[in-house]
Amino acid sequence: MSKKSRTKSSKALSGSPTAKKKALKTRASSQTKPAKTQRTPGGKSTATIAKAGSHKAAPKQLNSSKSVSSPAGAKSGLTEGQKAPTFRLPRDGGEVVTLADYAGQKLVLFFYPRADTPGCTKEAIDFTRLAGAFAAAGTAVLGISADPLKAQEKFRDKHNLGVPLISDERHQMLEAYGAWGEKSMYGKSFLGILRTTVLVGADGKVAKIWRNVRVDGHADAVLQEARSL
Repeated sequence: MSKKSRTKSSKALSGSPTAKKKALKTRASSQTKPAKTQRTPGGKSTATIAKAGSHKAAPKQLNSSKSVSSPAGAKSGLTEGQKAPTFRLPRDGGEVVTLADYAGQKLVLFFYPRADTPGCTKEAIDFTRLAGAFAAAGTAVLGISADPLKAQEKFRDKHNLGVPLISDERHQMLEAYGAWGEKSMYGKSFLGILRTTVLVGADGKVAKIWRNVRVDGHADAVLQEARSL
């Protein structure tokens, strides 16, 4: 190759606009690639992490909204002065009990967590002891739990209980009267029956609600309230 040809070839490689553009594009690409493929100590690229984060955020929002809207974990909004929620449930002995059966008279509904446990036994015995006094005050008394009928009948027979015992295994009445909700024991939370008593007036409206009931002296306090209506 002649000296003239070598000079021309050198100029074409180093000085042409096309060569300069290619060189700039190559340098720009080498500078931007690390930003796209920059890796964290965990070995994922920043783009991958951002994508994963956006996917994780959605389930948290869905779970949060589900827990807020779920009726199972929340107490009923039942308040004094409202119409008592209707119910139709089986009682010990196999009969069916409804709210309409007690139209025109006062009605005590005591909700207890579990048949034949110490607190529930004492409460049921106290209401049985005062059954005659409640009747004299024009007031019927019903005990309600989620126990099946066989357990209710065994509970009745063992302690000679004299008040009807209702079985609400599906928690419909319990929820309607605000006696089903979140409880805690030994640091763990769970859903269960909240010891509650509701006094319904002869007009069918809720006259008094006792929540988080303490068993000692409770039946006597309910009787005094029933007498005052």
